This record gives sequence, structure tokens and C-alpha cells, in this order.
Amino acid sequence: MAVLSGVTNWNKLQRRSVELGRRALGLDVPAADHTIAALHTNEAEAPGLDARELVQFRRIRLLGATGAVLMAISALGVGAQPVHQNPVSGMRVVGMFARAATPTLAMCMIGTAALVVAWLLLGRFTISGFGGQMRHRLSRSQLDRTLLLWIIPLSVAPPMFSNDVYSYLAQSQIAERGMDPYVVGPEDGLGLANVLTNNVPNIWRETPAPYGPLFLWMGRGIAKLTGDNILLGVWEHRLLELGGVALIVWALPRLSRRCGVAPVSALWLGAANPLVLFHLVGGVHNDALMLGLMLAGLEFCLRAIHGRDSPGEKPTGPFTRQEWMLLLFGAVVMTLSSSIKFTSIIALGFVGMALARRWGPGLRPVLAAAAVLGGIAAVTTLFVSYASGLGFGWIFTLNTANAVRSWMSLPTAVGIITGFGGVLLGLGDHTTALLSITRPIAVVVAGFLSLRMLVATWTGRLHPVGALGVSMAAIVLLWPVVQPWYLLWAIVPLAAWATTRVFRVPAIVLSAVVGMILMPRGADFGVFQIIEAAAAGIVVGVVFVVLTRNVLPWRSQAVAPVLPTAAVTHGAES
Repeated sequence: MAVLSGVTNWNKLQRRSVELGRRALGLDVPAADHTIAALHTNEAEAPGLDARELVQFRRIRLLGATGAVLMAISALGVGAQPVHQNPVSGMRVVGMFARAATPTLAMCMIGTAALVVAWLLLGRFTISGFGGQMRHRLSRSQLDRTLLLWIIPLSVAPPMFSNDVYSYLAQSQIAERGMDPYVVGPEDGLGLANVLTNNVPNIWRETPAPYGPLFLWMGRGIAKLTGDNILLGVWEHRLLELGGVALIVWALPRLSRRCGVAPVSALWLGAANPLVLFHLVGGVHNDALMLGLMLAGLEFCLRAIHGRDSPGEKPTGPFTRQEWMLLLFGAVVMTLSSSIKFTSIIALGFVGMALARRWGPGLRPVLAAAAVLGGIAAVTTLFVSYASGLGFGWIFTLNTANAVRSWMSLPTAVGIITGFGGVLLGLGDHTTALLSITRPIAVVVAGFLSLRMLVATWTGRLHPVGALGVSMAAIVLLWPVVQPWYLLWAIVPLAAWATTRVFRVPAIVLSAVVGMILMPRGADFGVFQIIEAAAAGIVVGVVFVVLTRNVLPWRSQAVAPVLPTAAVTHGAES
């Protein structure tokens, strides 16, 4: 009888677990919001790696590290090297990479592909399976050490994929000399003979700075320390961006726990992403600092509003003194993020809606939350603008980048394609006129979608982290100019919230493809050089896959199903 009772209880537990799994998958209950339905899983549900998987994991980590080292070495020749003060120029051994552009470009492509493939393979051990089948999962320490191992080579290499860091140096030097970087560009402020101006791409030599006052305030401090020394200046700016990446690594797992998502899954997609490694670390973009401050501030604000512990915690009632301090600190940090790049200011809107939801129904809490957070943002921005001495000129230079026609921007792509079609039909080139129509319409659509996400946060249909990510995705894809690293504005917060294939598959594909198609210094390579280097990379790749077909997890491997013990529906607010 005891045995029969035990079997009966086990069957009941099994049926209950399957029911919870089906509910999490939305098979028999509707999702709280039709925008995105996500399967949220608890980190404890997936077991650790077994002996075979541990061996595979070490090989994957070594593959990624090898790719990063190859990229770092190739950057000595095909990276975004400075025109002047190039430390490897003329050196006998190290300088040979610059003299052999095509082989070095092939080395860079091979390293890039190796790192992207390693990241994709690593995903097998970080993403939960679907249909109730859970894969074995990495531990947090294993992922952290892997990420650090992949970052180190790129953090000591010359800049790659972008020359923006040289614009940072020139604009900061303008501020250091007492001029207004929001009025004069490098050519007018420093002169054509200046070494910093000569390293700025021609398209940006006459344009003022589009960045916020906090970034140029820090840049002015760097310029004071380094002067016209380009090497030291690049290093100082890279330290700032590495600090931003560290903030992302700190905040992302904490936000993912609030959404019921495993921290290693969020970190794999959001922090170990090739776009983070290539463009935030290798490319020295200030988006790293913007994202890091935004996410860290968001975590502190949600800690004040929702509590610190499990997603199920829903504090109510008036704020305690500690909660007010956390909210104040988080809002200040998020405002500082917008003083790097202004786009991140919209994150305060989602904090405001979460705050209004805690304070009660009706419009009065919304207005009160808007007044509190708006006041904090205004005071913080005024302080930074006046204390830095840079004023508010940055407000008038936010659209500086719109001079670029970005192929990744949907309204820009539509305008260019339509204009090209007009040329083919003999109607003339009306691309500029079409862009003046498609771009404003797209901005209005992005604004409407963002407003919808704000309302969904207020009503509790979406978690503020997820709503912020969806809003950022709309802004990135519909904005007039989209750079590859802008995709991270949406991917990083969404990595902490959404886990369905509807989001993950496009995010993974975009990250891998965009990470691999860009040239290591953006241009300056002939078509035949690119074709020859790519052909060499393909040959090496095919040989590598053949040799490792039995030692790396190229194919899906059967794993023992692990029944989920808990599930959090997508619409539940943490």
C-alpha cells in the first residue's frame, strides 16, 4: 500500500508539473499580453554540466579565446589604427601585419567567425529547452570566467570596427581648450594640422559633438591627463567603456531574476554577445557606459518599488526612507546615463509607470510619479550641465548622426530603395524627398509603440524591463540612423525578460550576422581583398568543422527531461 501511495503521489506531482509547464508555454492559458509571450524559468530547474558537457564547454571556451586572440593580433594591421602616433608603424615584426593586409584581414575574419561560433555553441548550455525539456546549464562562475577570458584580448588590442574613439579624443580636447564642442567641430576647433583632427573621419571633422555633457566632462578630464597622446587617450576611454560593461554584467542577472529568467541565459545573450565584445569593448563605444548606467539605475529603482527578493514580492503602501533613497539614487544614475546618450532617458518613463502602479490606480499616482522622477532628472541634468561648464548645447546637436544613411534603419532603407526604383523607372532621384517622408512617419510609429508599452507597464500587463526592451527595439529599428551596436539598446534589456523563440532567434541571428559582416575598420578594403580573405576563412571554417564534428556539440544532443517545478507567467509583475 505504501508503494502504491507513493506511486500515486508521484503521478499527481508529475501531472501538476506538466500542467505548470503547459501554462508557462501558453498552451492552455492566454498570455497576459499578445505582444510577446515568454517562458520564464528558474535557474535551479536545470542541472549543471555533466562530465561530457564539461569537456565540450572547455573546448568551446578555448575556441572563443583563440578567436579573440586572432582578432587582437590582426587589429595590429587591419584595426582602426590612428593615422599619426601609430605605435606599431615601422616595427619589423609587429609592423608586418599592416604590410600584409589581405592575410591579416583573413586572420581577422577567421577570429571573428571562431568567436561567434563559440558564442553560439555556448548557448546550448545557457538556454533552457522548450516543451518541458531542460538542458544542462552553465554555472554563473563558469560563464563569468569565459566572458572575462574573451574580453581580455580585445581590451588590449587597437580599436576595431570604428574610428569613433578618435572623435571622442578631438571633441574632448576642444572642451579642454575652453571652446564649446557643441558649436565647433575638430577642424575649426583644433585645426587641420592637429594630430587629433587628422585621426577623425572626414565626415565628422566639421560636425559638433552629439554626446551628452557628462561624457564630454569625463573626456575633458582624460584630455587634461593625456594631452595629444592618442595611445593613452584611447586607453583611458576604453577603461570607461569596460566600466560600463562591468555595470551591465552586474545589473543584468539581477534584473533577470526579477523577470524569472535564469541569470546565465541573460548574461549569455546580453553581455557575452558578439556585438558587446566587438563594438563596446573592441570598438570603444560610449554606448557601454550608457547601457551600464541605465541598467544599474533601473535595478536600484525597481529594488525600491518592487523589493529586493523574489519576483513574487509586491510591496504596497507608502515608501520607507530606505526605499526613497534607493529610488533617488537609481533615478540619478539613470539620468546620468542620458547625459552620455540622451536616448536612455525613456527608461525613466517605465520606472515612473511602475512607481505609479505601486501607489495605486488612477491618474493621480501617474502625475505624482512623473513629477518626482521629472524633478530628479531635471535637477541632475542642470547640475551636470552647469558644473561641467558645457551648458545645453547638446540639445541642438542630437540629430548630428542623421547625416548618415544607415542600411539597418527601416525608414531609411525604404526611402533609399524607393528612390532607387524611381531612378530605374526614369522618374529621377527623389531619395532625399522620400526620406523626409519615411523618417518622420517611422518616428511617430516608434513613439506610439513606446506609449503603448508605457500603458502596458502601468496596467501590469508587462514587466517594466520587458516593456523598456520592446520600446527600445521599436526606437532602434525605426530611427533614421541605426548603427550595429545600437541593437544592444534593445537586446540587452530584453535578454533579462524574454525567452521565447519569437525574440531569441531574431536576436541571436542579428547578433551573429551583424557581428561578422562588418570590416575591422569599417572600410578601406578592396573588393578583391574582401573576397580573397572571405574565401580563406571559409576554407579554414570547413576544415575546422570536419575536424571537430565529434568533439564539439555541433548537433543537438538528447538530454534527460527535467520537469519544471515552477513557472512565472509572462504578464505577472515582479
